[in-house]
Amino acid sequence: MYRKILVPLDGSKLAECALDEVKKMVKDGFAGEVILLSVVKIDAPYAELYGAHFDITAMIKAFSDSARKYLADVEARLGAEGVRAKTEVVEDNRAAPAITDFARKNGIDMIVIATHGYTGMKKLMLGSVALSVLHDSHIPVLLIRPEACRT
Repeated sequence: MYRKILVPLDGSKLAECALDEVKKMVKDGFAGEVILLSVVKIDAPYAELYGAHFDITAMIKAFSDSARKYLADVEARLGAEGVRAKTEVVEDNRAAPAITDFARKNGIDMIVIATHGYTGMKKLMLGSVALSVLHDSHIPVLLIRPEACRT
């Protein structure tokens, strides 16, 4: 049994594909605590050019508030299906390291994350948060392909 499962979500339907597997794991007794994580990425390299006209703090707060609201909605939907979850929001410019660092610091036993399933040039050009998490994680990572949501 996995005591703590981390589910990184970015607000997309693709990312939520991982939730179906997590619900099964909880209902079958293979998972205990579920933690939903959103990484708020704030990358404003030209902010200093705008000086006083650009308030990065307000932007971070707005994105963080939006992520919290989204996670609260997902938490409520899971709760309606009998799955209790906690939510966390982390601010970082790089999602994959933020996910693996959170897992390490919080005693997570498994990460369940959806992946686009890109291969070849598409993977090289677009990168993959899921692939980076898989590569850098010190714990098991369950990758969920988008086809899993179409059943």
